[in-house]
Amino acid sequence: MARRKLRRQLNLLQVIMLGTAGTIAAEIFVLTGHAAGIAGPEAVLALVLGGVLTLSIALNYCELATTYPVTGGAMTYVGEGFGKGLLMFLVGSLDALSSTFYAALSAVGFAISLSVFVRGLPIVPTAIAVIVVVSLIQMRGITNVGNLQVVLGGFLLLVFGYFIIRGMTDPNGFSMQTYLSGRVVFENQSVWAHLGRMLTAIALTYNAYVGFEVIADDAEEITKPNRNIPLGILMSLLFTAIIYSMVSLVTIGTVPFSQLANSTTALTDAASRFWPTYGVPIMGAAGIVATLTSVNSAMLSATREAFTLSRDRIWPRPFSRLSQWRTPYMAIIFIGLVSALVAAIGLVDFLSFISSAGYMFVLFWATLAMPRLRRMHPDLERPFKVPLYPLTVYLAAGSGLIIIAFANPRALLFLGVVLVVLSVVYFISQRYRAHVELRNRLELEEGGGRVLVATKRANTAVGLVKLASQLVQNEEDTGICLFSVLKSPVNLSAEQVPALVAEQKETQKKMLEEVLPIASKRNVPVYTKHKLALRVEEGIFSELNRHKDVRLVLLGYPKDRSKAVMPHNILKEVMMTAERDVAVLRDRNLPEEIQRVLVPVGRGPNARLALQIAMELTRAGNGHVTALRLLTEEVDEERLEDETLQLTETAEEELLEMPENLEIKVLVVESVADGILREAQEGQYDLLIMGAGEEVLSPDRMLGKLNDYLIEEVPCSMLVVRRYQGVGRLWLSKQIKRIEENQEKERLTSAA
Repeated sequence: MARRKLRRQLNLLQVIMLGTAGTIAAEIFVLTGHAAGIAGPEAVLALVLGGVLTLSIALNYCELATTYPVTGGAMTYVGEGFGKGLLMFLVGSLDALSSTFYAALSAVGFAISLSVFVRGLPIVPTAIAVIVVVSLIQMRGITNVGNLQVVLGGFLLLVFGYFIIRGMTDPNGFSMQTYLSGRVVFENQSVWAHLGRMLTAIALTYNAYVGFEVIADDAEEITKPNRNIPLGILMSLLFTAIIYSMVSLVTIGTVPFSQLANSTTALTDAASRFWPTYGVPIMGAAGIVATLTSVNSAMLSATREAFTLSRDRIWPRPFSRLSQWRTPYMAIIFIGLVSALVAAIGLVDFLSFISSAGYMFVLFWATLAMPRLRRMHPDLERPFKVPLYPLTVYLAAGSGLIIIAFANPRALLFLGVVLVVLSVVYFISQRYRAHVELRNRLELEEGGGRVLVATKRANTAVGLVKLASQLVQNEEDTGICLFSVLKSPVNLSAEQVPALVAEQKETQKKMLEEVLPIASKRNVPVYTKHKLALRVEEGIFSELNRHKDVRLVLLGYPKDRSKAVMPHNILKEVMMTAERDVAVLRDRNLPEEIQRVLVPVGRGPNARLALQIAMELTRAGNGHVTALRLLTEEVDEERLEDETLQLTETAEEELLEMPENLEIKVLVVESVADGILREAQEGQYDLLIMGAGEEVLSPDRMLGKLNDYLIEEVPCSMLVVRRYQGVGRLWLSKQIKRIEENQEKERLTSAA
């Protein structure tokens, strides 16, 4: 199945900075002190070994990411290797959650670091503000994310570069005597004691190297992926390893490791000795910038993972919506909200354990996916092939097991709990999804219920019954109710009621005689019913409230337009208020067999209902449906392909499959109205089905601005439909549409 893709926009410099700045992050400011407390001067060697061990994973990722240069990273490789089942769900969900929690942790770290310079700064509001700002930047395009990382990462490299050079050359900086602090490396201790300390230090620093994973997560947006992905991963790891080891060497060689043990200010303590005037504030500023790069890269990873999970139909489908800048804006909003919530409720420290353990789980299974993929697809093109294979796999898997063995027990405990919870969620969601799909298919095949054809005129009833009978002819136990409302005067007496009812029954009998042959031809039951009410719409609402089996209310559009725009309008009242799906038909000699149907499909629920009704109308015969998407500006081939894929996904999601008689058509036109009119004329369609516009709620619009125009001008019959939504869902749909409209306006403004 063709899928919508993100746009390749990140160049090599941006990719390197995404990996480097995202990896260095804030860990370096606390890592050195903790590592020194565990291993003393051997902490530098532990950092070097951690980088070497991580190289095996980096090389594996180079091959996997160039073989599958799509968004998602580890979950994509696990899905290809082990299938899109529970394991892929666990890896993808845990990766997304770990990145989300890490973004919240970094945002709080940013606020705390900034509060050193800005006294009285509120921590939580500042952290939330950072998350919001980064979310908005990411929503506006991946190029903005890359540029931000280049600027912030460039600052970090300059600061750390100067820190290393000055620390190694200044008389008050590095000295071997201070570095050893009277102790020889590996002196007077057993091999196992040294090894245990080293492995513990490596376990502490190991996760600090895997920030290059963001490159694999975002592989779909990288230009020249065969070159830029492996270069970006390897160069970012190289820069990170050099900076980590050299900064730790300078720090431990400036301040005795016994004083640095478990210190969270190790770097500023060292800078105060060989860079006394500006060192501390500049390193403090670097700490602030490092936390900001962490927020940026972590949210980028989380949103791309959520997008991939949604696109593969593992997470809810709305998260795969793309903005006009080809960014997964719904995923960005969701990840931003969760990050802000975590930062606000104070679970950051607790969830940091899950984040750390989650990354280990993800990296371990991504590593195991590689040999499996090589066996499954030996002839698959691999632009980058890992040297010394399978040694890199053994090293990566072994390193993962070692790290797990020496990891914080609380992290492993939390990981186990999270995996259990996610597994339960997966099985419940799978059963629920299977139940929903089965129910939808059964409803589609078996039908049931009634189509309420509300009219009091025989000529209007003929067209409505033609449409309704073809719509439900393949469904069991589905009938048509010819429903009339008898408007009773306020001063009606009891003696007058029988005569009035008898007159109405006679009218309905004649109407039934007109439409019965049409319905009988398709073996669809039809009957009449009437109700006394002061107003027509009150009678309809009363019927809907008392009988829940009505699935669609079908109304006729008056031939006299003046009746359609009257202040008190029945059609508008029903369209706005009825708690059922509603359709209004403008009949222009609708044929007995509707063969060709045109459906302009937007992004709202009404357009989706229009597409569903069109397919139900043509399901039995040899009918043909054209799903039309119109663009009012010149677009390139990439945008045209994206719109086609988006329309295809909408059809598959709504119809549960891609029918053979459905044609997807995307056209560039000067105006939407003229484009629909031209297509309706040239295609010789029997019926045009449109979703009702939001302007239906406006007092000066009947069915929406576009529909009000087309219903008078289009040469064929036209059906306008409105899908019923509850208050909450309707509000959410409006907010999403408002966001999309604002994005379109901003994109057009920037293009102009």
